[in-house]
Amino acid sequence: MAESRVPNQQSPNFLSEATVLANELSHLRRTLHRNPELGNDLPQTQATVIEALSGLPLEVHRGTDVSSVIAVLEGGKPGPTVLLRGDMDGLPVEENSGEEFASTNGAMHACGHDLHTSGLVGAAKLLSAHQEDLPGKVVFMFQPGEEGPGGAKPMLDEGLLDVTGKRPVAAYGFHVAPGERGGFAYRSGTVMAGAYNLSITVHGKGGHGSAPHSSLDPVPPLTEIASALQNAVTRQFNVFDPVVATITQLEAGTAAVNVIGDDARLGATVRAMTRESGEKFDVVVRRLAENIAAAHGCTAEVEFSTLYPPTVCDKSETEWAADTLRGVLGEEGVREVPEPRMGSEDFSFVLEEVPGTFMFLGASYPGTDPMTAPMNHSAEVRFDDAVLPTQSAALATLAFERLLAA
Repeated sequence: MAESRVPNQQSPNFLSEATVLANELSHLRRTLHRNPELGNDLPQTQATVIEALSGLPLEVHRGTDVSSVIAVLEGGKPGPTVLLRGDMDGLPVEENSGEEFASTNGAMHACGHDLHTSGLVGAAKLLSAHQEDLPGKVVFMFQPGEEGPGGAKPMLDEGLLDVTGKRPVAAYGFHVAPGERGGFAYRSGTVMAGAYNLSITVHGKGGHGSAPHSSLDPVPPLTEIASALQNAVTRQFNVFDPVVATITQLEAGTAAVNVIGDDARLGATVRAMTRESGEKFDVVVRRLAENIAAAHGCTAEVEFSTLYPPTVCDKSETEWAADTLRGVLGEEGVREVPEPRMGSEDFSFVLEEVPGTFMFLGASYPGTDPMTAPMNHSAEVRFDDAVLPTQSAALATLAFERLLAA
């Protein structure tokens, strides 16, 4: 384990200062939680964030194509730019958490983005209070659409990284998860997989179920393709560069059970730890699907697209950030994990452009067993907003210390 890095003597004690914000941040989190919005169109959430930032010495920009918010804090001393990120959107999940502030609109903050947003607001408040001592600029990135269709890339296209005139020297983001409240987990290199969407449609010729020989039934080749996909993953990809292909949709036929339809389709989510494996999978699946379909006298149409690339944390920035947080939270508050996660994140687009890191933050209620607690995306997941002062202080500390270190 790396040693903790003692904060600079010029640095504020953000952890102590954040305790004063606890009730305010909890109220904001619960307001957001009661009113989740989906995708890239989050007008109410955007307005709530802007209101929460009002009165701070920030230059605030609204997104043009998406409901994003970019807030810039210019320090009293010259220096580089650091970016901090929080996502704002919910999921199309009917909440069953039992929280008294649960959503009732058919959507849910089942992935903790309400905490991410509130924690970033807290960081903006903490850093704004020390504006004169801040040696540079901080960009606060409030993004929509992380759960899809993706909000980070549109924000990049709209000039996120050039908003201060200087591209950030580092970018940091956190994600809450079941775990001991206030504890951070990190990993250098690939920390989350790339996500890809796969659709395969086999085109045949329909007919009567009693005479399959007079049709070109698309179902048998589709089921062969589904099985062959799993063999391809284990036989054509290095086990130390893993790929996961999970078929989640199978569609065929008509309302009548005795009719052979013209087409059959499958849908799948594919995860890969490197861009190279994702690109290779595209080639492999097309060859496999087209040739199996042809063997049955059918044709196959393959659609394979990248949702998010792998999330890759810069080794130097990650180790620096971990050591910095250990200096604030203690050795036990920050741990390195050996394996990446097969979930995906569109903060990956930012980390392809800017060196930085993405860490996980435990946010379970005291007494909860993280091993059996409902996970992110569950209708029953519960996160404790008492973690918000730690989250805000950690973000503020990384930004301030990184600017001092530049």
